[in-house]
Amino acid sequence: MYRLGVDVGGTNTDAALLDERLQVIHAVKVPTTKDVESGIFEAIAKVVQESRIEPSDIGYAMLGTTHCTNAIVERKRLNKVGVIRIGKPATTAIPPFTDWPQDLREEIEGASTIVSGGYEFDGRLISEINREEVLKFCTEIKGSVESIAISGVFAPVNKEQEENVVNWVKEELGNIPISLSNEIGSIGLLERENATILNAALMTTGQMVINGFSKALSNLDIKAEMFFSQNDGTLMNAAYALRYPILTMGCGPTNSIRGSAHLSGLKDAIVLDVGGTTSDLGVLTRGFPRQSSLAVTIGGVNTNFRMPDILSIGLGGGTRIFGLDENFTIGPESVGYEITRKALLFGGDVLTTSDVVTRLGHAFEDKAMQVDQLSIEFCNNVYKKMTDMLEDAIDQMKTSSKEVPLILSGGGSIIVSNSLKGVSEVVRPKHFEAANAIGAALGQISGEVEKVYSLEGISREDAIHHAKKLATEEAIKAGANNATISVVSVEDIPLSYLPGNALLIKVKVVGDLVGSGVNIT
Repeated sequence: MYRLGVDVGGTNTDAALLDERLQVIHAVKVPTTKDVESGIFEAIAKVVQESRIEPSDIGYAMLGTTHCTNAIVERKRLNKVGVIRIGKPATTAIPPFTDWPQDLREEIEGASTIVSGGYEFDGRLISEINREEVLKFCTEIKGSVESIAISGVFAPVNKEQEENVVNWVKEELGNIPISLSNEIGSIGLLERENATILNAALMTTGQMVINGFSKALSNLDIKAEMFFSQNDGTLMNAAYALRYPILTMGCGPTNSIRGSAHLSGLKDAIVLDVGGTTSDLGVLTRGFPRQSSLAVTIGGVNTNFRMPDILSIGLGGGTRIFGLDENFTIGPESVGYEITRKALLFGGDVLTTSDVVTRLGHAFEDKAMQVDQLSIEFCNNVYKKMTDMLEDAIDQMKTSSKEVPLILSGGGSIIVSNSLKGVSEVVRPKHFEAANAIGAALGQISGEVEKVYSLEGISREDAIHHAKKLATEEAIKAGANNATISVVSVEDIPLSYLPGNALLIKVKVVGDLVGSGVNIT
């Protein structure tokens, strides 16, 4: 059975077909369309037609998309959310939606309340929940909200109160989409609550993504099982994606990182994905993207759910060069998808980084005459500054002075030198320009848990074993084959500022797709 990977970027939509041994059969690029769906359809149709693969032979179809990111950035297609925080009287000083951008708040906020309840860091009760408070709020918001976000104090430690509130909400509001904070964010009430609200706001967009991908496959007579890229470099099935659409945020760079790892055979390296506008750098650790340890701002809102550790700089294949003397500047403006119309080498009148590397003989040899008016000395100076920008970015992502391999991906990587300070080797694997779609098609399923344990009533080993069990259950729910699940990472951090010998445990596991018969690791 073949695997179909599709990745939607700001400029291009890529599609790739992999065989049962995960070898790349064919890859294509088409321009991303304004409605996104028609671009996805065109990319799939093109890769199937050019590869001459029978649609019925495609068993798995994977999509990495910017739909949810765009919805929040553009403030469009977002649900009205009713927010229930379980935390009275402990958390009433700072209500939900505090410090949100006003335009985003107006788009999402239906109503909010703080009801009695909450737990201490070790799961001990702060106060009991009150069913009448919840039912009263539900009566008030009936018909005015499209989804519900529920967050409780230290809910990742003890989720019982959140689950009780879910049952009461369903009694009153029926089968309304509900997001629970213990399933989305980590420790830290306000950031976790924000992530939960955003997830609830993306429910309709998530449904649109699933329906659109399903329709594109159906119209091409592809009866494949659908999966969607998460921002940790793994996949989730349609049911899981519908419940947690926020996990698709940031999946583009992680697909490039995973695809680059597969194409190069390297498990530990820095990946540089160069597009038309930006260069995105990520770190490959044991075959997966390194996760950020910082709070992440999405659309102006602070959140604390997992996100890849990505550094973006304003340097790409379409980045503009201003000035033709020693006082030149590079970017951050870019001609983007208009490069084939505006850049000098394509007959335009805008000087770009691609023109510079073409003049120096590094790319587009057949178009060298279009840029022969540029001074070689000037182009060398620009190229040196471009290289300095990349070397500085690489240094920011490294954790030691040791030289590391650099894997290139993306069509804009023609602007990257073959020799960089701090880099042991520059690797340009075959099909590097479509690494993002290939990364989407690789598809392992992950499960992750972050939980605080009090070691007064349980040993450290038992606590870690319990966290692994919870992470495994999450992976199975997302579509993983239980027999193939393995632990990728375990972190245990003593919380010395809390009483009771508290320990924060983070566990991540991965497994292969159910029925795939392929062990990716």
